[in-house]
Amino acid sequence: MIHHARRRLLESRVWPHVQTPAQYAGGERNIVVKDHSTLRGKICVGFPDAYTIGMSHHGLQVLYSLINRREDLCAERVFMPWPDMEQQLREHDIPLCSLETFTALSDFDVVGLSLQYEISSPNVLTMIDLGGIPLESEARTMADPLLLAGGPCCQNPEPMADYFDVMVTGDGEPALPVICDLWLDLRDRYRGEDGTFVSGEEGRQQRSEALAEIAKALPYAYVPRFYLPEYTDNRVTALVRTRQDVPETIAPSVISDLDGIPIPTSPIVPYIECVHDRIAVEIMRGCPHLCRFCQSTVIKRPLRIREVETIVDGALESYRNTGFNEISILSLSSSDYPHFEPLVHRLHEVFKPLGVNISVPSLRVNDQLRSLPQLIGTARRSSLTLAPEVARDDMREQIRKKIKNSDLIEGCRAAFENNFDSVKLYFMCGLPGERPVDLDGIIDLAEEIAKVGKEVKGRFPKVTASVSNFVPKAHTPYQWNGMQTRDYFRWAHKYLRSRCRIRSVSVKCHNIETSLLEGVLSRGDRRTGKAIRLAWERGARMDGWTEYLDPQRWWQALEDAGIDIDRQVHQNYELMDKLPWDHVNVKFGRAYLEKEQGRASVQLAAMADAV
Repeated sequence: MIHHARRRLLESRVWPHVQTPAQYAGGERNIVVKDHSTLRGKICVGFPDAYTIGMSHHGLQVLYSLINRREDLCAERVFMPWPDMEQQLREHDIPLCSLETFTALSDFDVVGLSLQYEISSPNVLTMIDLGGIPLESEARTMADPLLLAGGPCCQNPEPMADYFDVMVTGDGEPALPVICDLWLDLRDRYRGEDGTFVSGEEGRQQRSEALAEIAKALPYAYVPRFYLPEYTDNRVTALVRTRQDVPETIAPSVISDLDGIPIPTSPIVPYIECVHDRIAVEIMRGCPHLCRFCQSTVIKRPLRIREVETIVDGALESYRNTGFNEISILSLSSSDYPHFEPLVHRLHEVFKPLGVNISVPSLRVNDQLRSLPQLIGTARRSSLTLAPEVARDDMREQIRKKIKNSDLIEGCRAAFENNFDSVKLYFMCGLPGERPVDLDGIIDLAEEIAKVGKEVKGRFPKVTASVSNFVPKAHTPYQWNGMQTRDYFRWAHKYLRSRCRIRSVSVKCHNIETSLLEGVLSRGDRRTGKAIRLAWERGARMDGWTEYLDPQRWWQALEDAGIDIDRQVHQNYELMDKLPWDHVNVKFGRAYLEKEQGRASVQLAAMADAV
């Protein structure tokens, strides 16, 4: 049932005073609205960033579709409101509510948020607070929704552990329905004859017992309240279970058959322009490569694929249900899909007569790249995007990114010959063992590609070297390495820009303060949650957007929370040290990561000797 009175209040009092009110209005094509009185449970899936970002996140569309296939459940959506909307909601005492029925978050049975970026952590607190839910898990009773988190940030769940009831790593599709069903059973157990729940200390104790049932039953459900960290010399040395009947470590949730998971063929069509206005179809989950810097390749194992006809049929039905004129095939490394060429041929065969463009991001640099531009090129495609990461062979060997510059250059040549007129290259700086010659190589490679473009087209094409600042992430072989310092990144960025000699080649470097904050939050223990709350209480909102980020607010909050930033971010761990995220398992486990860290150290020593 739609809360018409709340919608009318928003329409008359709030929306006239905020920018782009259509992002809060709901009613888009392909949304699902169900009568709550006929349902067993209500789930709200959310994304702690703006509507334009959240609606571009494929995972949200997948889970929304998956739950709404069930007749006894509904899934509705919520996103982080912009500061002007937050202010209006607080002034008019209106809770943050779903876009489908304008139901307050506190009235759902389950609220699940996807944690994609560490720097969005304060947005999570805003959404919980605006939704009318107690901020900390320990303060909630059975009357409150289950607060559930998933996404890559759960690989180190500790910084946000105080605010969620359950945190899940791995695939959401098998985990979300099971958790929802179990929670609904538990709520029924504790619900009184009049349909209400006990409040106060007894209610909080009932919730704790219910959460223990989830922790015991589901190996991928991490319930932080039952695990207490111990510290020695200002670092975590143990994570002690407060109950012996919960698991010591947490396993990932894993889909065995990706092809058996239905493609969301009626994705929601937004009223406003979003980051990605297109149909997205996941063709493969996981990656066949083992790059040492990459968290995704570790946490998305094993490799699973969809069949060609499943992909084409799903894309065609999605087109009929949306009218989007672009289809993007998604994976960590699309050109490594084992049936890539037949897939692209089939997509062109089906969609070219309809005037629909095929987008293929995440191309791998290998000898196949030389034929890809001809295969994927269309009249509308003008830019080729590739991620060589580094530019020298010895550094590539060290990070296990086994590609060749010759393949990359010849692939770019083929792109220019097929009417591509620009190339964007993604690199990293600050990797373990990085030397000035590695930075030189970035500019040399970009300029060599520009020269190839001039040979083919008669003029220098636009070549952009986009340089990110390396953050050592949990569950990668580099998790023991410290991150480079602010001074180093400032020097490296200045050095890169000073080396450019061709005007059509540009260097774009990622914001240093944002990267350092990502390092602090991704490598923190549970004490970091206090700093997140301080930053939020002092106004941190939408910090993933440069115009809203106030780094000093963060650095002060971290200092006031007693966080030793240098030790947490910049200092190395010893190989045998306890890490804040060790209780979360990945497929190959810590032994594999230790072995890879050891091999990387040997290669780093050899690189240093060579120089």
